[in-house]
Amino acid sequence: MRNQNQPVAIEGYPFIGIFAFLTLVFALLDWSFLAVLLLLLTLFTVYFFRNPDRTIPVDENLVVAPADGKVVFVGTVQEERFLHQPMCKVSIFMSVFNVHVNRVPVSGAVKDQFYNKGKFLNAALDKASLENEQAGMVLETASGQRFLVVQIAGLIARRIVTYPVVGDLLQRGQRYGLIRFGSRVDLYMPADVRLQVSLGDRCVGGETIVGQMS
Repeated sequence: MRNQNQPVAIEGYPFIGIFAFLTLVFALLDWSFLAVLLLLLTLFTVYFFRNPDRTIPVDENLVVAPADGKVVFVGTVQEERFLHQPMCKVSIFMSVFNVHVNRVPVSGAVKDQFYNKGKFLNAALDKASLENEQAGMVLETASGQRFLVVQIAGLIARRIVTYPVVGDLLQRGQRYGLIRFGSRVDLYMPADVRLQVSLGDRCVGGETIVGQMS
């Protein structure tokens, strides 16, 4: 699976290469202002696609954040697409300054997946969970508990990347995809999971504990 060890996600290489090439061209033309502007854009693109290592909590009963960012929703909802039951939902909004590589919240097997085309509303809005372009996967733990994690495109995000396929066995905290340029991840957990985050909290993907399984 891609991006397990690279310090910069490979999906960023084309953007970095283009901006770096244009920086060099304008520098050679002695167009200093544009060269500096493009150099800053190149550096920001490297920063955006950074892929840092994380320290994953040891206890397998802990559910870790699937993304870096701010918690914009916490509550119990009726999940109707796959699991058809009340579930605890935690939504994390990623700004352009957050790491955009997403992490697996619990160890388990990929049981189902979906991709829906949709709108590109501000990912911080609650209605983005239903109306925006999104990709999701259902994970089943060894104990039979099922989780749904959904990557949602945002206002300027236009590309959702998901590496696993149905049948893959994933480890908690493992990198499994990313979303380009501002987005959101919704995590649906069994209703009996004990929440460890509140509205407005800041999460670090793969490290922050968002819940504890009973």
